[in-house]
Amino acid sequence: MESTESSYVSSPEAARKRSSPPPRSPTSENGEKATYIRFLVSNAAAGSVIGKGGSTITDFQSRSGARIQLSRNHEFFPGTSDRIIMVSGTVDEVLKVMELILAKLLNELNIEENDDVEPRTKVRLVVPNSSCGSIIGKGGATIKSFIEESQAGIKISPQDNNFYGLNDRLVTLTGTLDEQMRAIELILSKLSEDPHYSQAMHAPFSYAATYNSMSYAPNGAGGKFPNPKEDRSKSITIGVSDGHIGLVLGRGGRNIMEISQASGARIKISDRGDFMSGTTDRKVTITGSQRAIQQAETMIMQKVANTTKG
Repeated sequence: MESTESSYVSSPEAARKRSSPPPRSPTSENGEKATYIRFLVSNAAAGSVIGKGGSTITDFQSRSGARIQLSRNHEFFPGTSDRIIMVSGTVDEVLKVMELILAKLLNELNIEENDDVEPRTKVRLVVPNSSCGSIIGKGGATIKSFIEESQAGIKISPQDNNFYGLNDRLVTLTGTLDEQMRAIELILSKLSEDPHYSQAMHAPFSYAATYNSMSYAPNGAGGKFPNPKEDRSKSITIGVSDGHIGLVLGRGGRNIMEISQASGARIKISDRGDFMSGTTDRKVTITGSQRAIQQAETMIMQKVANTTKG
């Protein structure tokens, strides 16, 4: 498998040549909407985004207003040896921080190439399978228009059924930094219209949960790794669409009881009409040890995924 670092190559000139950010749509109301992007980086690239003592990540957060979270150094995207970075904020903040991070990674390698040619590189976004349809569009029309408009190569990986509970796909963008940023803006604008995508911002990484991630608050305070002895009473809340809550509960609550017994976690579902903010997804709160929470969440997502496949 190609290493992620080989994807991030550029000359130091690349960032200086960027005269202005990608054009913003004047009619876009998404600029103020909270959203996020997840993408993959190697361990070494993650280190350069964090910086010494968290200095780079703190600087990028204060310059963009976005929040940056990383999976821990042994928490990889399934089937790769790459860590996951999640950036969140308004659309404009997310685009700004993506540009800062990608420019930083591109400049890390100081490629001795012709400075007049900006190299084409790769960045891999992690997108929930349920939201990939909106990027592809009817008969592939949307993705074709994005490729034309951005001049970037855009490829969506097939759904990988080798990993239990994995509901994400990789969207690989190939191009110069400008082309990648235009593609990211187009994709993010489309994803921000998808309520399921927005709701997933509050769910944990399904393979490296947010309670097990290194997260830095915008004021630069570094998150501490949890002590395993303190794992007894952690709690996360995920969203499950109202129409699928019955599948999680089961007849007479049988499914939820089985999941609770098998995982050792306590599971509480919000009352009818009590939804995750801005969605029609009911809140499912899972409490227990880190291992119990991960197991229960995977089992819940599997129940929903199995029934929605066809």
